[in-house]
Amino acid sequence: MTSQQEPAERARPETIKAVPVRHPGRWVLAAVLLVLAAQFVHMLVTNPAFQWSYIVDNAFRPPVIEGVRTSLLLTVLAMVIGVVLGVVLAVMRLSDNPILRGVAWLYTWFFRAVPRLVLAILFGNMGILYARFSFGLPFTEQFADLLGVDLNGTLFSVDARTLLTGFMAGLLALALSEAAYMAEIVRAGILSVDPGQTEAAAALGMSKLQITRRIVLPQAMRVILPPTGNETIAMLKDTSLVAYVPVTNELFFQLQAIGNREFQTFPMLVAACLWYLALTSVLLVGQYFLERRFSRGAGPSGQAKLRLRIMKGDH
Repeated sequence: MTSQQEPAERARPETIKAVPVRHPGRWVLAAVLLVLAAQFVHMLVTNPAFQWSYIVDNAFRPPVIEGVRTSLLLTVLAMVIGVVLGVVLAVMRLSDNPILRGVAWLYTWFFRAVPRLVLAILFGNMGILYARFSFGLPFTEQFADLLGVDLNGTLFSVDARTLLTGFMAGLLALALSEAAYMAEIVRAGILSVDPGQTEAAAALGMSKLQITRRIVLPQAMRVILPPTGNETIAMLKDTSLVAYVPVTNELFFQLQAIGNREFQTFPMLVAACLWYLALTSVLLVGQYFLERRFSRGAGPSGQAKLRLRIMKGDH
């Protein structure tokens, strides 16, 4: 075979010039959003109805600061009670006992169906139903009437107005309602864990408490934590509902009282929005770090880092 018959050397291909895909629609949308944002800022600055100087002078009064503390206290107490009671209800829902399951379902059905504002006003008016709350042996009066004897099984009693103050009525409404939602969140988190892991841990001789603490909860927390953070933020906003009980030292009540007293309702409503924006922003930051803490090892990047640590022997 002669050199003329040999195939000619192929020409080297030219470098490909990649042209990025054009997205004119994105730039048009961005321009429209910038114009709308500029108009909104201009409205905030130039519209005299906002009365920013009045807001600054009145949004930080001592009663308002006391209202902030009350709202935060209501949020913390309602969430603590709601989470603890929600865990108990979730365990009851997952129980093999049909009575426990039925009671837990009935509780969640009722408190998820009734609005929190209605509950708050209802608890605030419980004195209409009972003038006093008595604690003691049940049905003693009925048995005494039946037997014709004088029998009093009451250990102690308290006036309804003394026990169910505005703060306590609002707290019960928020906490009991939150427990119903947290029960479903916790139940979903527990059910998200593969039951095969529980069976394998039980086969290794681990107790139910050890399985729950070491196997179920660490994995369920990744599912439970995000909605719980959302519930906490929603709870902070729902504390404004207790102003209708009324709880007079609550944030929204105090801001509304200032506005109504001085006929400046709208500026104080703006101040309320700013206060709730600031408080929820702090909670959002805390939620972000908590979610990042409990999501370690989850997802492709987290699992890759975990395998790398195991290969290096870093335990």
